[in-house]
Amino acid sequence: MCMDSCVQYSPPGVVGSRFPECGWAASVSGGRDAIGPALSPLGSRTSSLGLGVWRGVPVAVLVLALFTATGCGRRETLVDRGNRDQVLYIGNGTEPKGLDPHLVTGVTEGNIMAALFEGLVNEDPVDLHPVPGVAERWDVSDDGKVYTFHLRGNARWSNGDPVSAADFVYSYQRMLTPTLAAEYAYMLHCLKNGKAYNTGTLTDFAQVGVKAKDAMTLVLELENPVPYFLSLLNHYSWWPVHPPTVERFGGMADRSGMWTRPENFVGNGPFSLKVWQISRRIIVEKNPTYWNAAVVRLKQIHFLPIDSADTEERAFRDGALHVTSTVPLHRIEDYRTRHPDLIRFDPYLGTYFYRLNAAKPPLNDKRVRRALALVIDRGQIAQFILKAGQRPALCFTPPNTAGYSCRVQFEGTADEARKLLIEAGYPGGKGFPTVELLYNTSEAHRVIAEAIQQMWKKELGVDVKLVNQEWKVYLDSVKRLEYQIARAAWIGDYNDPNTFLDMWVTDGGNNRTGWSNAEYDRLIDLAGRTADPVRRFEYFQQAEAILLDELPIIPIYFYVRSVLMQPSVRNWNPTILDHHPYAHVYLEATK
Repeated sequence: MCMDSCVQYSPPGVVGSRFPECGWAASVSGGRDAIGPALSPLGSRTSSLGLGVWRGVPVAVLVLALFTATGCGRRETLVDRGNRDQVLYIGNGTEPKGLDPHLVTGVTEGNIMAALFEGLVNEDPVDLHPVPGVAERWDVSDDGKVYTFHLRGNARWSNGDPVSAADFVYSYQRMLTPTLAAEYAYMLHCLKNGKAYNTGTLTDFAQVGVKAKDAMTLVLELENPVPYFLSLLNHYSWWPVHPPTVERFGGMADRSGMWTRPENFVGNGPFSLKVWQISRRIIVEKNPTYWNAAVVRLKQIHFLPIDSADTEERAFRDGALHVTSTVPLHRIEDYRTRHPDLIRFDPYLGTYFYRLNAAKPPLNDKRVRRALALVIDRGQIAQFILKAGQRPALCFTPPNTAGYSCRVQFEGTADEARKLLIEAGYPGGKGFPTVELLYNTSEAHRVIAEAIQQMWKKELGVDVKLVNQEWKVYLDSVKRLEYQIARAAWIGDYNDPNTFLDMWVTDGGNNRTGWSNAEYDRLIDLAGRTADPVRRFEYFQQAEAILLDELPIIPIYFYVRSVLMQPSVRNWNPTILDHHPYAHVYLEATK
């Protein structure tokens, strides 16, 4: 899925200082900065003192730190209170684009929706293997193409309605409805006739492999066996929505329905939506109708959209966050050496890359794209900018993705890159138009872009203009192909090379490069129809070789997940997809 801001930092505004005779305090440097509504765990736009935002730091966080952490003797912080009351505070990076599981594509959104919805199967909290969810059990036909799911009788929506097989039929029809234009609709193309219905060549949904045998039995028929199918069902594109609520607020194909607002929301996950204050906070609270509510120990989760890693780190340091979304790059070494118990580096199945608009000159020439790719010094970026163990990426699929590692990598020298640019008609960069490099708001994205901008100028004589957009605007620009080069990242939706390689098929919902290759499409289709793992991986190898030859994308590095976490957080296990089923997470105060 699309990743917004795994690594980021910004100049400091509030710094922590320790007084020997008292506890922690926060000090303010600089003046007031009116940049918009403050992020407030307490719910107010500004503090009762009439303040707004200091240097990008929400006043509610600052005031809370001042009032709870100053004076002689340590006073209660938000984290202390959360530990006592089972309220988890999470930095979510940025404001989510939405909370409709059939319309979003990002990690930011997925982190929140995982608390609000549940699919047919769930994930084991330790290693993410599929475990029963809404379905208490399932049967698989001998040919691996028919799955029969038996729903549990006590599965309920948050309004008390039973979760039925018909709800899944409705949800899958909605996901595949052409006029909804769901970017992730291709995730359901493995269903019999799923692609045909989604592309409009078939109009009768009754012919799609989705049937409610009765109220508690759902039958899914696939075009071909899919070895990772049960894991695929844990992706939010397969989660159900509540049909009466969706119909009440716009209907199946309405992309702007208001059913995800707190006052309208009906979900079936371990938590329900209580508060959504744009750019300030999202609060979910324990759902008493959830079938497994007895195991859920958290009473609430607060997701805070703090898009500055420095501000987020200060909130963590001041006791206002349990878990951050990232770690400021310039603070990694300090935490690693002085506070190793508070920082985590976990494996993460993801690739940071640049999209190239292959439909527009000069990037429609693969010689230009290859020249740009060859002169990027990925080792310098990983070692001197990122500093958390990220690995340079010379292919797109991360190594050892379910046993698959790309055997073909793009390699070459700066001299080769300059020759390619000469062949394309731009010797020494002469005549090469200034191109724009788009990135979403993040200091780390900016620093990486500046480093690559300098490499392209030094080695190729190419001028690049950096363009920054807020997350939602950036997503819209990329979707419309209103860019030339765009920063991007992809986190695996499941542990299989298909999640990285099927996104580049012609007109794929997440392709967004204007690139198309018929042979690539054929190989990905063959991989999807092949049960033999050796042959399947061979098709992927051939497809990725085409991708790396034509380079509509430029891989830069493979991810490592770095976060700050309070010692009180329990059952937040390291997983390759960075999924942490909230039903199993709880807080335990430490002395």
